[in-house]
Amino acid sequence: MYGRRRTGKTFLVKEFFKNRFSFYISGLANATQEEQLENFASALSFYGQTPYSRAKSWLEAFRQLVHLLENDKKRRKKVIFIDELPWFDAPRSGFITGLEWFWNSWASARPEILLIVCGSATSWMINKLLNNRGGLHNRVTHRLWLEPFTLAECEQFFKHKKIDFDRKSIVESYMVFGGIPFYLNLFEKGLSVAQNVDKLCFTKKSELKDEFLLLYSSLFKNSENYVALICALAKKKMGLTRDEIVAESGLSDGGTLSKMLEELEQCSFIRSYNAFGKKTKERLFQLIDFYSLFYLSFVKNAKQTGDNFWASQIDTARHRAWSGYAYEQVCLWHIVQIKKKLGISGVSTQVFSWRSRNKDNGAQIDLIIRRNDRVTNVCEIKFANKEFVIDKKYDEILRNKKYTFIEETKLHDAVHLTMLTTYGVQQNAYWNSVQAEVVMNDLFEK
Repeated sequence: MYGRRRTGKTFLVKEFFKNRFSFYISGLANATQEEQLENFASALSFYGQTPYSRAKSWLEAFRQLVHLLENDKKRRKKVIFIDELPWFDAPRSGFITGLEWFWNSWASARPEILLIVCGSATSWMINKLLNNRGGLHNRVTHRLWLEPFTLAECEQFFKHKKIDFDRKSIVESYMVFGGIPFYLNLFEKGLSVAQNVDKLCFTKKSELKDEFLLLYSSLFKNSENYVALICALAKKKMGLTRDEIVAESGLSDGGTLSKMLEELEQCSFIRSYNAFGKKTKERLFQLIDFYSLFYLSFVKNAKQTGDNFWASQIDTARHRAWSGYAYEQVCLWHIVQIKKKLGISGVSTQVFSWRSRNKDNGAQIDLIIRRNDRVTNVCEIKFANKEFVIDKKYDEILRNKKYTFIEETKLHDAVHLTMLTTYGVQQNAYWNSVQAEVVMNDLFEK
């Protein structure tokens, strides 16, 4: 099991098995091999109810685990849960060798053994375990990527916690924290979303005061370089090319940068994509982690904090710019629901963004859904507190976007202007140019 840190992987496994494990251990962050082995011996002693001495190597440690399990005479499934597996694998530690020996030489031949491994360092889980070319090659019998909650799941979660939020409030919480259960579980009943955000992020004793740096340092060695990369990506909402990342971050181009980009994408902090009509070498990298974007926009270098800081930001130009982009990201995380509303769930599609080559023109489209039925949805995304109004000036902007896009891309599809808004578009003289609408409630579909 793998996925972004704080998505509830450990909770899910423990809750499902009701903590009835034959052996459970969690790796220690930034610990030495001796400390990890001491931790392993302590867990063996707990489950074996007899002292185990610290092993000198991981091969010896896993032999001790075999001894523990063979002496467990209960006739039942023996569940072994190793949490934060990547933290055990220090350079030249021999941990993978020990794990290979344990599985291949002993555990795999015993149907009563169920080994569950879990990790937030998604890149390690994919490269060292799932794509292993050594003794663990093709040994995984099932993989589970635990994704963040959808809006519908957030709604269920808040109802379970007896927190009464309307759907716009749930969307606003998602724009700050995404669908990350750990963050949402910190919400306090009786407070508004703004009050909860203030309490969690802007007070002196806020729960998430150091979360941003801890998040990256717990996943990556030399985390300051990853943070520099994330900070660079936060400066441009549509994303940066590789050359632009080097210029903005001060990082060197080369294999290390490639590895960093791959790891951040595997951990769902960023995404890479080709803008519509662009070549692979012009690939863009975009920050998509909600909390990171929020932190860099408001929490880092905040000149003012306090109980009402976030509430005072609402309706400011800075807040409007952030909320517009954050709502775009909410929509991108709910493409399945958007396709369902458009009636194209079964149609093969590709998702793009696009920017005009003409810098003076300034036309850009944040979401394009190109369909195999020869229709392309050009989507305009607007976060508003009421029905969105298309006036004469904005109608001209929309028409310019559409026809500039058609002219520059030489596209022969039917192009449908599609509005993605919170409460829909007001029907007036300019409304007829809209071919399809998706409103906030549609994103809550399961």
